[in-house]
Amino acid sequence: MKEDNRPYTTGEVASLCHVTINAVKKWIAAGKLEAFRTPGGHYRVKRDEFENFVTRYKLHIHEELFTKKRKILIIDDEPHIVEYVKGALELDGGDSYAIETAGDGYEALIKVGDFKPDLLILDIRMPRIDGFEVCRRLRLEETTKGIKILAMTAFGKDDMERIIQCGADRCLPKPLRVEKLRKDVERLLK
Repeated sequence: MKEDNRPYTTGEVASLCHVTINAVKKWIAAGKLEAFRTPGGHYRVKRDEFENFVTRYKLHIHEELFTKKRKILIIDDEPHIVEYVKGALELDGGDSYAIETAGDGYEALIKVGDFKPDLLILDIRMPRIDGFEVCRRLRLEETTKGIKILAMTAFGKDDMERIIQCGADRCLPKPLRVEKLRKDVERLLK
């Protein structure tokens, strides 16, 4: 199911609840399910109203319908590091993360616009556009300045301090320690 704030149609509610559209319209008419009408006269149900309805009437609908996956974009020009980080997060977070990857800063900036991640795990030293520039650009834009950034580097303390000045929330040294990575991801996503 798409993760957006678009309200449900009566047909979508009926499908999710395994009932007919007429049953949904009866719930609306009886005041059990709150809905609004479009200018064309069709009913729409806000997602939070539907969640309240499902909870109130103890309907057996899959829990993942209401569980938002946290979006993480992993950016590194070394594929084995991308796979290492991705594997560590998938083992720890299982289905709670939606993970995308990028091989450099240029690709990352394009993916940020489409994927809209909650967190970037960002290598600093990369070809084309480095992590410093990615960080600066994201912090300048209103729509991206709230994205959490966990940087990583093998180049020492100077890089770590500089990336924090560019706007990263945290920075980890390479080689990465899985437990530290997981804890920082968890902290940043809270």
